[in-house]
Amino acid sequence: MKQRIVGLDLARALAVIGMVIVNFKVVMHASAADAPWWLALVDALDGRASAVFVVLAGVGLSLISQRARQSGDTGALHAARAGILKRAAFLFVAGLLYVQVWPADILHYYGAYMAIGAAVLSWRTGALFAAALAMVAGFVLLATVIDYGAGWNWETLAYAGFWGPAGFVRNLFFNGFHPVFPWAGFLLLGMAAGRFDLQSNAMLYRIFMTGLGMGIAAESAMLSGALWATPGAGIWAHLWSSGPLPPLPLYWIAAAGDALALIAACVWIGERWRSARPLAPLVHTGQLALTLYIAHVVIGMGVLEALGLLEGRTLAFAVASALLFSAGAVLCAHLWRRRFALGPVEWLMRRCTGL
Repeated sequence: MKQRIVGLDLARALAVIGMVIVNFKVVMHASAADAPWWLALVDALDGRASAVFVVLAGVGLSLISQRARQSGDTGALHAARAGILKRAAFLFVAGLLYVQVWPADILHYYGAYMAIGAAVLSWRTGALFAAALAMVAGFVLLATVIDYGAGWNWETLAYAGFWGPAGFVRNLFFNGFHPVFPWAGFLLLGMAAGRFDLQSNAMLYRIFMTGLGMGIAAESAMLSGALWATPGAGIWAHLWSSGPLPPLPLYWIAAAGDALALIAACVWIGERWRSARPLAPLVHTGQLALTLYIAHVVIGMGVLEALGLLEGRTLAFAVASALLFSAGAVLCAHLWRRRFALGPVEWLMRRCTGL
């Protein structure tokens, strides 16, 4: 692209803030049962914010490989693929280190998604869409032959056998917090969306309306099913659930649609008000997303734990704490980017990968 699409950074910032809210709520065991309806709406962020993050990664892979793909230069395409694999390896290793602190880590899964993205970098757009749907179908197929609850203690969200070969593979590909099936489908969907002209208002409108339609259709189906359908057994008892555990097809369609709509809206806002000063702090936040993702656990939750305020809190307290951390993160990211080109973790990744 001739210039950076700042709307992608804006969407990434909103995704990070959403992930902070969700994770604070989960760690504090905050329930929406007794919360006012407007506060209970934060439950809708579960599995949505992180999906936006992964779709954005796919868009990024298509953009950084655009010149190589369009020129047909096999050497340039090989170099782009090698660069992506280096980043995938960094994220995979960093995530496995981070999982000691944060068991719900997404980074090592993210590394696996990116390795898949590197392998299909030269595929046609239609093939990428088909592969994304195949990831969803793959999860359904696995769910018919493998116990989704294997390894899980649902009361504590602890996973037994994570470091054993069988448990690790099962967790990574099928029943972890963000397993390859179907979560890699979000990245493949983003790669397909990144092939379109994201600087065309007409195209952004089409992506937005498609995503909005997917979201409304899937959410309506889940609501109707929850009200009228006969509950299933086993994993299928959650068929009408909008949550990401388990990540059944209706959830995936809803999250994918929401992600496409949000990204298209943010890109349009970013292009229309590119020079607007109020957008700069959020854009800078998106550019430091990896650093802030780690900081929200190490610093945000770490401070609350030191104060004895991390567990058994109300939903209002969890959301307020998350928003307070997010406000501080936006301010720090803005001040940091005025002096430095990269965030601390982003700098480390570049040093380790040479990219």
